[in-house]
Amino acid sequence: MAKKAEKKDGGEIKIQYYRSMIGYAQKQKDVVKALGITKLNQTVTRPDTPATRGVVAKVPHLLRIVE
Repeated sequence: MAKKAEKKDGGEIKIQYYRSMIGYAQKQKDVVKALGITKLNQTVTRPDTPATRGVVAKVPHLLRIVE
């Protein structure tokens, strides 16, 4: 029987929204809003998981990882 993978604390990353969404596709706007970002130059803290980093990688022209 396979062991369950233990979830290790990967820490947190700070994500900054630094460029306007105006002129970009609705899907990209939805990605930014899904992270809980509402204002330009806003910084949010999210868990450092491969899923979160993948979301940020989808819109690198709008978001950056700070730290």
